Amino acid sequence: MSFVVNIYYTGKNGSARKFAEEMVSSGLVERIRNEEGNLGYEYFFPMDDAETVLLIDRWANEEVLNLHHQSPMMGEIAKLREKYQLHMRVEQFIPKNKSN
Repeated sequence: MSFVVNIYYTGKNGSARKFAEEMVSSGLVERIRNEEGNLGYEYFFPMDDAETVLLIDRWANEEVLNLHHQSPMMGEIAKLREKYQLHMRVEQFIPKNKSN
C-alpha cells in the first residue's frame, strides 16, 4: 500500500523557494529519490501563493516511509527548514488502487 505525503512549506520573502532550490543543489533531493521505496519527490509552486512550496512525496509503503523519517537526512532537512524559517503543513494520503 503506497503513501503520498503533501508538505506545504511557507515562509517570507521567497524563503520557501530558496529552501527547495537548496534541497536540490545540495543533493538532498537526489539522495531521497534514491532511497529504497521512494516513488517520487517533487516540488511544485502554487500560482496564487508565492510564499509557499508544495512537496509531493510518494513512498511504496509505511515501513520505508518510517525508515526515511529515521534517517540522518531528516536532520539535514530540519536544519534547512530552520535556516529559511519555514512553517509546515502536512497531509498524508493512501491512494486507492484503480481496477481495470
